[in-house]
Amino acid sequence: MSWTEANIPELTGKTVVVTGANSGLGLETTRLLAGRGAHVIMACRTAAKAEAALDELRGQMPSASLEFRALDLAELASIRAFGDAVRSEHDTLDVLVNNAGVMALPRRETADGFEMQLGTNHLGHFALTSVLMPLLMATPAARVVTVSSLMHHLGSMRFDDLHGRRSYDKWRAYNQSKLANLLFCYELDRRLRVADADVCSVAAHPGYSATNLQGVGPQLAGSKLAERFYAFTNKVVAQPAHMGAMPSVFAAVGEPVTGGGFYGPEGVGQVRGYPVRVESSRASHDEVAAQRLWMMSIEATGETYSMLDE
Repeated sequence: MSWTEANIPELTGKTVVVTGANSGLGLETTRLLAGRGAHVIMACRTAAKAEAALDELRGQMPSASLEFRALDLAELASIRAFGDAVRSEHDTLDVLVNNAGVMALPRRETADGFEMQLGTNHLGHFALTSVLMPLLMATPAARVVTVSSLMHHLGSMRFDDLHGRRSYDKWRAYNQSKLANLLFCYELDRRLRVADADVCSVAAHPGYSATNLQGVGPQLAGSKLAERFYAFTNKVVAQPAHMGAMPSVFAAVGEPVTGGGFYGPEGVGQVRGYPVRVESSRASHDEVAAQRLWMMSIEATGETYSMLDE
């Protein structure tokens, strides 16, 4: 039997952080979790877009428990300020959904000098998970959900040029960032188990889902042809955004879910369908690469995950 919206459990009393919650998969993840009673902290970069999303959700679900907190994953100072604010007002955190991301951008850098796709998709979430880990560890059976992509299968880690300073290809950089998501998820799971922490690290991917993610890169590059292409494929090939959010929701609150699990659509090629456990690439299970990325991420962000060593 497929795991559908009807299987989402009652979540009253649970607190969830969703990054990129104002649109696409993040908005649908928020809608599905808040609709079952969870208090969702919508972590978004742009206040105006977040407020519009809040208005939309409250119009559909007047009793939903929602709050907006500013978060720019491309700026370490913003991540730390977000963590300080959440920790000051909440004692526990049941689920962190590392959802926000950018795709196939022309080369640009974050405020801290990281290549934007690796900086936002991986390093930003690496730092965010660290600053929220004390709350997660204070919560029974907490979960960290990291959203990857089918494109991780094409990814490879260019450790000698992670930030594409010597050579850059927008798709190679995106694929690398999505592989990095899985290496992080699995390494975090290993470290949580060694620390005997009651926190579960899992990953999900949305298949091919119709969101605004595909159009940002072409817009920044000024490619009208690419914009039209993605608009067409979103309409004809992709599944709706709420279906793309279902693997993340299953990973966040479904059962059975185990640490180190990867969840995606059940259909042919994992492109569409209801969530099931799926397999990731051989490269994503390379423990040496995962440990190397972990150490490079600590060096880049300054976040040491010292709470796992205590």
